[in-house]
Amino acid sequence: MQYIVLMVPTNKANQGLINLELPTEMRNAKSAGLHLLAVSEVIDLINSEDAYAIEQASKQTTAVSKLVEAGIQAISSGGSVHYFGAGTSGRLATQDAAELYPTFHSLAGVVVAHMAGGQAALLTSVENAEDDVEAGRTGAMALGAGDLAIGLAASGRTPYVGGALEQARSNGAKTGLISCVPEPQLSIYSDITIAGDTGPEILTGSTRLKAATFQKAVLSSFSTAMMVGLGKTYSNLMVSMVATNEKLHSRSIRILMEGSGVSEETAIQILEASSGDLKLALTSAISGESPESIAPVLKEAGGVVQKALELINKK
Repeated sequence: MQYIVLMVPTNKANQGLINLELPTEMRNAKSAGLHLLAVSEVIDLINSEDAYAIEQASKQTTAVSKLVEAGIQAISSGGSVHYFGAGTSGRLATQDAAELYPTFHSLAGVVVAHMAGGQAALLTSVENAEDDVEAGRTGAMALGAGDLAIGLAASGRTPYVGGALEQARSNGAKTGLISCVPEPQLSIYSDITIAGDTGPEILTGSTRLKAATFQKAVLSSFSTAMMVGLGKTYSNLMVSMVATNEKLHSRSIRILMEGSGVSEETAIQILEASSGDLKLALTSAISGESPESIAPVLKEAGGVVQKALELINKK
């Protein structure tokens, strides 16, 4: 990775706030002539740097796996997972948490996103929100033993995130950090640290670019693997999804057909007999038993299709 050191004059007012060695704030030698490049060249450069961010994310498997295990443990024990972030990091976290209900029927309060500056900051910038340590502490005040707090900070030093992780840890919660620098300052508050080295952005300091790509890749891996571990899938099918519209209802029928091998007509009948409960319908279709007789078994299995099928086969 080629760096250009960003030379910024310092004075007493900003001393300590500017870190010339912070990779995410340095200049990228590859894009020094950015304003002179053709549109296609700018796009190729962005894609190349994004590919580098994905490469960095692929090196975090061990740490992400530990975070997934912590998340599964928290939720299985009745706790919850909380994301804390500011700016792009917070918006990515909010999007990831919001998608878990329609995809996995993860109920409200199981995975919660906390955004510096509140809901208003999701659509526009809220001045100084990321520097509000106390707001971070307040957001994590209700967490306790059995919960997991995950901070997202591209720079690895966002005060709002630091306040949240410090408070969560002091309350007994497990903590994790997702950052884009090799030695994040906030790792002192983190039990599990994911520290990629995405380096300088092609637009200096704009961490909505490849730093965001890295964080999105890590978040997607984390939440998806966690939901798989919680039994929210069967094979590679979204059997826990909520059919909130016609498109998803049609997808439910297709999943039922692909997962069990029944015809479309039979899939429709079983899904109706299961009151739209895709897990119940799939377990019924695979086992050949009626949804009514399968319901208690699926409940005993904690709603996990594979476990329910194993219980049925033992009988």
